[in-house]
Amino acid sequence: MSIKIIKNKELSIWEALLPVVILVTMLAINVYVYGDDALGGSNQFVLLLGGAVAAIVGFCNKVPFARMLEEINENIKSTTGAILILLMVGALAGTWLVSGIIPSMIYYGLQILSPSIFLPATLIICSIISIATGSSWTTSATVGIALIGVGGALGFDLGMVAGAVISGAYFGDKLSPMSDTTNLAPAMAGTDLFTHIRYMTITTIPTYIITLLLFIIMGLMVETNGNVDIGTLLIDIEQSFTVSAWLFVVPVIVIGLIIKKTEPLIALFVGTILAAVFALIFQPQVLNQIAGVDRMTAESAYRGILDAITTDVVIPTENKTLTDLFTSGGMQKMLGTIWLILCAMVFGGIMDAIGALSRISSSLLKMAHSTFGLFASTVGSCLALNITASDQYLAIVVPGKMFAKAYHKKGLAPENLSRTLEDSGTVTSVLIPWNTCGAYHAGTLGVSTLDYLPYAFFNIISPIVTLIVAAFNIKIRQLISTPNGGVDI
Repeated sequence: MSIKIIKNKELSIWEALLPVVILVTMLAINVYVYGDDALGGSNQFVLLLGGAVAAIVGFCNKVPFARMLEEINENIKSTTGAILILLMVGALAGTWLVSGIIPSMIYYGLQILSPSIFLPATLIICSIISIATGSSWTTSATVGIALIGVGGALGFDLGMVAGAVISGAYFGDKLSPMSDTTNLAPAMAGTDLFTHIRYMTITTIPTYIITLLLFIIMGLMVETNGNVDIGTLLIDIEQSFTVSAWLFVVPVIVIGLIIKKTEPLIALFVGTILAAVFALIFQPQVLNQIAGVDRMTAESAYRGILDAITTDVVIPTENKTLTDLFTSGGMQKMLGTIWLILCAMVFGGIMDAIGALSRISSSLLKMAHSTFGLFASTVGSCLALNITASDQYLAIVVPGKMFAKAYHKKGLAPENLSRTLEDSGTVTSVLIPWNTCGAYHAGTLGVSTLDYLPYAFFNIISPIVTLIVAAFNIKIRQLISTPNGGVDI
């Protein structure tokens, strides 16, 4: 991935921060006024207003409008794959509902996962899938959706469930050699992949253990909403769908394709088509219900499947909880998230074009007078880029490029930088509502970023553990001078 850092006439730090301060203030007001409905369009426009403020700063510093448009274009172009994946996730969720895959997962999950072990089990399941696939996005789009359904049926606050899903998904994403960010971070820092992964365990394993303990405690102490009659839920599911273990063939194939390094877009498309076929075989009554007919015809089957892929479908049951779970927005549901990403890319593109991103990072670098200061500046830079550029890749690439020489100058091995980039750049991206990762997971799981943020323990604790390790100089690897004047590790 080639991402350039634009340098113009250097802005003052106050000029660089002005659009950020105004944006965050407006977003805070927006969330206060609209609550969870802020993602319905108002946040998107606020991002454009933030971009307008950044453009005014650029005009005052003689940055051509054409350059701003060019960067916006490059930013939006870089999200093409993510947008297509989002659309396919919507299609996948719709067909996995009408085929009975998600209802069957909920059916069997209710019998296996008791409330006391549900949260830690969710964390572990998502960790395993994410390590296997190398993708937090795929994990949320497959088992994550099903676990949200099970958690909702058990009466859990969906923010807790989503927090466990995301914590597990990002643990696996960090440690999997198939993850794009796990490959990108060492490339930016100048170390190799497996050295990077081994060195990450110093901070990642303690963070994961703390996260697991927190979810175990929560599972034992949290009271679910109301008394859930699992027996009645199972009967209601059986009355609405044909439940079968054979339906799990589809998710197994999709996960297998991802493990075999098939492009996620292709794997999700295959999963959508296979689920559509399984819907015809296992759930003709559901397709008839969607099409509003009593007997299946070629036209009604076509309509039922295409409606599930593209638009809102609701499978009514005798139980309101299940009816809420058996609702899918298809590709249409993802349009708000795509809209948010596009507006975020406008803001991030203008901030990059006027040199604000470079100025903020360089200011943080100047504050690094000690080893701990260097680590803290890297963490701060990654967080700032996730907020301003709205993209986890920029939050890895920009600090990676700017801090590499500083780490080398202080005699620190490059894996110190690569680990810090992942501990603060990769995992915190999902905590920002307008970041591509925050928008994606909120849209996929159907839980707003602010609702799952307090429970995404792994993502919150990771940068803190990184700073603790740096503060106490725990296994901070140094460069060693060699006889020929070079350095080695």
